[in-house]
Amino acid sequence: MKFQKNIPLKKYTTFKIGGPARYFFTAKNKLDLLKAVQEAKKRRLPVFVLGKGSNLLVSDKGYRGLVINVKCQKLSVKKNTIYAEAGVSLGQLANIALGNGLSGAEWMAGIPGTVGGAIFGNAGAFGTSMQDIVKSVEVFNIKSNKVEKIKNKGCHFGYRQSFFKKNRHLVILSCEIKLKKGDKHDIRKETKGYLDYRASHHPNDPSAGSVFTNPKGYAARELIDICGLKGKKIGGAQISNVHSNFIVNLGKATAQDVLLLVRLIKKTVSRRFKVKLEEEIIVLKY
Repeated sequence: MKFQKNIPLKKYTTFKIGGPARYFFTAKNKLDLLKAVQEAKKRRLPVFVLGKGSNLLVSDKGYRGLVINVKCQKLSVKKNTIYAEAGVSLGQLANIALGNGLSGAEWMAGIPGTVGGAIFGNAGAFGTSMQDIVKSVEVFNIKSNKVEKIKNKGCHFGYRQSFFKKNRHLVILSCEIKLKKGDKHDIRKETKGYLDYRASHHPNDPSAGSVFTNPKGYAARELIDICGLKGKKIGGAQISNVHSNFIVNLGKATAQDVLLLVRLIKKTVSRRFKVKLEEEIIVLKY
């Protein structure tokens, strides 16, 4: 297979930050994805599977292995079950659910991610997450060189966690999403409510979404606010004035700028509240 070389990853992340991938490949279908993973295995290259690049901070040095940009986007609906490949955007999934009068995916509207990434990190919002709607997940096992199907229980979903996050040799190919029949008017109204909320409560500057998970009994945003860190800048990165659990790129931020802010937040919150914040964003190191 022909891989592109030295492709800047900042073009492929919502943060607009990141150095070059040594090798880069766009998988337009499942077969492309399988072949690319197998080729990387032959070459003994580390692999990172990239969707829309949200929830991700890429090293300023880039990535020394192969980045596979997943564009597998087949979608189909049968009764109340949606089949979606890993590259389907959450917005696409929410729209097709609405069009078919299916409820349960409204919360996805406005999230700049893909189905594969959402399953990987058990994405969620407004009290719902992927674990509530995933019926099964199709994966490619790099170790065994086989395609496998894992049911919801085997995904071991937890708060922003999954079996796949802890087992990186499993590459998510597709999934079955089980929803409930609903009234299109109600679904549209709820979807609009979530979109409006995000528009008014989340920053417009490039970011990776929420930087930290919420510790038990706390909201990370509130802890950061109380510490007086909202608006704090390092280099071209800033703790958002709109939502302090977002770090935004003011235009020329580096990964190092972001990591210094992350370190400052964790240290300050730990000192004041004796609470350890954990990153929700994935840091892709060189």
